[in-house]
Parts: sequence; structure tokens; C-alpha cells
Amino acid sequence: MSRIDESKDFIPVRIAVLTVSDSRDLSQDRSGDVLVARLLEAGHELADRRILPDERKDIAAQLSAWCRDSAIDVVISTGGTGLTGRDVTVEAHRDVYEKEIDAFGTVFTIVSMQKIGTSAVQSRATGGVANGTYLFALPGSPGACRDAWDEILKMQLDFRHRPCNFVEILPRLTESQRRK
Repeated sequence: MSRIDESKDFIPVRIAVLTVSDSRDLSQDRSGDVLVARLLEAGHELADRRILPDERKDIAAQLSAWCRDSAIDVVISTGGTGLTGRDVTVEAHRDVYEKEIDAFGTVFTIVSMQKIGTSAVQSRATGGVANGTYLFALPGSPGACRDAWDEILKMQLDFRHRPCNFVEILPRLTESQRRK
């Protein structure tokens, strides 16, 4: 069973938040607001925040830029994970990934099933790694962002979480690049 080891110090990570939407601006970005509030409440740092339209090349370019930025450890996007023709966030993420975190989508689906039943099959939430940066694509609803943060990311982005977490292996994500 997972737990927090209180004998270890919390290590904040620097997180960028990207909202993908053709119609929202910052004043209407409830999903981005949920993510920002939760990551700050957990003790992490907001490294950057942007809103982009549903354009695959623009999303991939922003993700890639953040992955090259040594001041960003994690990128969380919200929106564009559905099945419609304009939903291209997952494809943009996969254009950038070096490795996909396959179980992230699976665990997100399990969490979603408990909240919204079989409607969870319509989400394509995904996670991956590129250039030593974690990337997660979440659905555009505030509820889905709350569920993903509260049930998965809050624990996995906490160094004290046991038996394992994303933060403890963060320095090792670029090992193969150092060996060259």
C-alpha cells in the first residue's frame, strides 16, 4: 500500500501548465486554475502557464520548448484528449515523448471509472518523458483534472511517497544521454 514517509523532506518540483482550447482564455480556464491551485497547495512551483489552440504542431513545439528548459521538471496539459477531430493533444504529446508512461492512462481510466462510469473510455489521458521532463495530458474538465491530481499526480510528484514516486527517479531520466 502506498504511504507518505514523513521522515523524508518534501522536494518541490517546477511544473508548467498548458491549457489546450480554441475558445478559452485565462479568465475562463477553470481546469488550468484547478491544476495551478492544487500544485501550489501541494508545495510545488508554477514554472509557467499558457493557453494554446488545438493545433498539433504548436502544442508539440511548446511541449518541446518546456522540455529543453532546465527550470521545468513537469508539464501538465489539460484539454484536447477526446475523440473529436480537433482533439490533437495526445498526438502532440506523443510527437515529443521519448518514453510513454503506459500505466498512467490505465490508472487514470480506473480512477475515472469510479467517478463517471463507462464514459471514461472517451478519454485518452497519457503520460510520458522527454529530455528529463515528465509530461501528462489530462482531459479538459475541471473534474478530470482534480481526479488526476488528487488520485495520481499528487502522490507520484511527492518525493516522500512510498514505495516509489516520479520525483526520486527524476535525476536519472537522462542517464543514457550522459553515457554518450
